[in-house]
Parts: sequence; structure tokens; C-alpha cells
Amino acid sequence: MDSSVLQTWWLSLSHFMAQGGVILWWLAAVVAVLWLLVFERVIYLVFYFPQQQQQWITLWAARADHQSWYAHAIRDGWLSDAKIALNKNLNFIKVLVAICPMLGLLGTVTGMISVFDVMATQGSSQPRLMASGISLATLPTMAGMVAALAGMFIHARLAKACQMRELKLEKSLRSQQ
Repeated sequence: MDSSVLQTWWLSLSHFMAQGGVILWWLAAVVAVLWLLVFERVIYLVFYFPQQQQQWITLWAARADHQSWYAHAIRDGWLSDAKIALNKNLNFIKVLVAICPMLGLLGTVTGMISVFDVMATQGSSQPRLMASGISLATLPTMAGMVAALAGMFIHARLAKACQMRELKLEKSLRSQQ
């Protein structure tokens, strides 16, 4: 990638973030953590869980006893371990998604305070002075809503994928009785 393209990209991002104020940087940090956790879950679902699933199925198939209370307790323990491993960080992702619109709203409030401050000191006859405060008010709100919508979608897809893998494992372990 050319350094001038990277520099242009960085200047555009810096300009956008400056228009949105400090709250937009906080929102960017929350979104970065959110997507790191999402990528961690996707990597786990694609690479690590299938190995664990195969190990549990192999261990279950190797058992001679599938009918006793003890065997059922072992199988239920594995299913419980799988559920815990699959749902790890999903609640934290959900919390981060919920924080995004709240940070956007905080940006709205701080931007409106800036607008009212300009109106109090300069009067309301100069709209150009109020424009930066209005930008401070609208950009974080828009960014928070966009981040929350994307986060809600990806959280729902991850939760469904985890639920389907859990059911598939349970069917695999119950069918080998």
C-alpha cells in the first residue's frame, strides 16, 4: 500500500474524528474491542470447536457404557462444557453493542452543550459558529447507531451459530447410544 494513500486515509479519519469530538474516539475504542471479540469467536467456531467436538464424539464412541447414570452424567458434563465454551464472550459482545448507542447519545449531549455555549456567548445570529457543535452532536449519534446495528446483526449470527453447533454436538452424542 502506498504511503500517500495511507496518509490520505489517516487525514480523512482524523478529520472525521475531530468533527465528532472526543466521544467518537471512545466509541471507536468500544467498536475495536467489539470486533476483536467477534473475530476471536469466529476463529474459535471455525478452527478450535470442530477439534473439540470431534474429541468428545471420539471419547463417547470409545466408551463401552452409554446407558448408565454415570455415562449420562459424563455426556451432560461435556455438553455443558461445550455450551460454556461456545457462548464465551457473547454476553460481553452484547454489552458492547448496547454501549454504542449510549456513547452516541453522550456525543449528542456534549455537542448540544457546545451549541448552547456558542449561543450564550456569541448570540444565535451566527449559524456558522453553531455548525461545529451540531456536527459534534450528530456524528457520534450516527456512528453509535451504525455500530450498534452492525453489532446486533453479528451478535445474532454468532449466537445462532453457537446454538446450532451445540445442538449438532448433542445429537451426535445422543445418537451413539
